[in-house]
Amino acid sequence: MSISYGALAGLIAAVAFLILVLFTLPLIVRVTKTMKKVDATMDSVNTAVDDLTKQTSVLMKQSEDLLEKSNALLAEVTELEPVVKAAADLGESLSDINSSSRRMVERFSGMGIRGAGIGIFSSLVSRMFARRKRRRGED
Repeated sequence: MSISYGALAGLIAAVAFLILVLFTLPLIVRVTKTMKKVDATMDSVNTAVDDLTKQTSVLMKQSEDLLEKSNALLAEVTELEPVVKAAADLGESLSDINSSSRRMVERFSGMGIRGAGIGIFSSLVSRMFARRKRRRGED
């Protein structure tokens, strides 16, 4: 039996193709396994991203609530500013009264009993204001 050149060329091509398939088959199997792992990894990444998105939404809501509360407190502080300034002015006025009463006591200290009475009265008033100030926590 004799084989023609065309049939021999076909047989050589078939054997070469078979060798090519045998060498590429393990590569295809490895690529398939790798793609399955990539698919599983993508699924876990999608799940993690979904959870992270939910947590971020909750955090953003809490941040928004905190910002609203801080803005409300800032508005209250702004409203209280004149009251605090008035209290500070009152403290200064009381300090001025205290200083004036001390100067008056020093002036009248040499005038005898009447001067001593004024000095005692001034001292009592001064102590009363100081005690009141301490009770209110302004000292």
